[in-house]
Amino acid sequence: MRAFATLLHRYAGLLIAGFLFVSGITGAVISWDHELDDLLNPHLMEAKAEGPPIPSLELAKQIEARNPDIRVTYVPLAPEHAGTSLDFGVEARVDPQTQRQYETGFNQVFIDPASGAELGRRDWGAVWPITKENFVSFLYVLHYTLHLPEMWGIDRWGMWLLGIIAIVWTIDCFTGFYLTLPPAKQRANTIDAAAPTAARSWLRRWKPAWLVRWRAGATKLNFDLHRAFSLWTWGLLFIVAFTAFSLNLYTEVFYPLMSKVSQVTPGPFDVRTPRSVHDPIEPQRTYEQAIADGRAIASERGWTQPAGSAFYSPEYGIYGVSFYSPEDDHGVGGAGHKTLYFDGVDGKYLGDYLPWRGTAADLFVQAQFPLHSGRILGLPGRILISALGLVVAMLSVTGVVIWLKKRNARVRSARRDTVAVGASIDPVRVR
Repeated sequence: MRAFATLLHRYAGLLIAGFLFVSGITGAVISWDHELDDLLNPHLMEAKAEGPPIPSLELAKQIEARNPDIRVTYVPLAPEHAGTSLDFGVEARVDPQTQRQYETGFNQVFIDPASGAELGRRDWGAVWPITKENFVSFLYVLHYTLHLPEMWGIDRWGMWLLGIIAIVWTIDCFTGFYLTLPPAKQRANTIDAAAPTAARSWLRRWKPAWLVRWRAGATKLNFDLHRAFSLWTWGLLFIVAFTAFSLNLYTEVFYPLMSKVSQVTPGPFDVRTPRSVHDPIEPQRTYEQAIADGRAIASERGWTQPAGSAFYSPEYGIYGVSFYSPEDDHGVGGAGHKTLYFDGVDGKYLGDYLPWRGTAADLFVQAQFPLHSGRILGLPGRILISALGLVVAMLSVTGVVIWLKKRNARVRSARRDTVAVGASIDPVRVR
């Protein structure tokens, strides 16, 4: 069993090491995505004009009037803080001649809310060129898609690949943990002893796995860093691995699986099949109508938060209106905001999203991103996840180094055996 587990851990580790190194480094950085973005791009984030803000829906109309090839898909209804810009999300319309999306080169527009002046635009998540405007978003998308391009009309190859890597990583968490335990023969020596004594003996044998021999030489230090840090962070590693799988393969695997084993309340996006970006659903309703409908329902429910933003998904034909205060970034515990959904064609109310509300399965599903990002614990959680990203990268490197050293040792041993066999042959008798 142990020999099989060793082989499984070795080759699973080699398979996922490169991917985890990239994900670990990028994860450590994007834990601070908003802060880094603000630091790198004050010309986009800061608004200097004075005076009352222009209504966001009016600004959205101005953006579309200046750029007839795009539609506004996200409308922030108030700036996050005084002196900050409004970032509008946009998406290219379809060229009636080619029946393909226009190539606009940007998907975000930053507006000064008081003057209506355009502060800049960028292609969030663009692969190339990498500039300070899209650097953070480049890392963000790299973290969960590797920027693998669209092929055969499918743009989720990167998410699928990293979702599979996450499954292997989740399983390998248990394999690696098992290999830190004392070998079966050592454990058997404690069977005849009294239970407390046996437990203490077993723990003494396991204790070295938790320690790092800092002055024992490079080889032993590398091995101890790999083993000890894996143990001390095992619970967090498992959580991050599992949530990486659930987030990347949510539609394809995680949600269908959860629906079979527990009661998950489907949302509007779970029951609709998305259209291609080249075949969007044209809305027959306006943002004004969707927001008015949302405010009416929110008032009936006694919600005190204002409408903070609205969006339209052309692929699903759904409007969403979210309710929160402007400074409330990712919502309570990183689970997002209260949101009401409406059909973009007939305006029918489609349902809602209420963070940390619903069945036990709903809460488990909602917890995936907050757990993966650490935002469930606020600032301390983000610090923890950022540090864990560096640990993941370190474990990837040390694991490969362990394999290389053992492989080189096996090669040298095989060469010595070959030389020894050759030397044992009598050259006279051979002739």
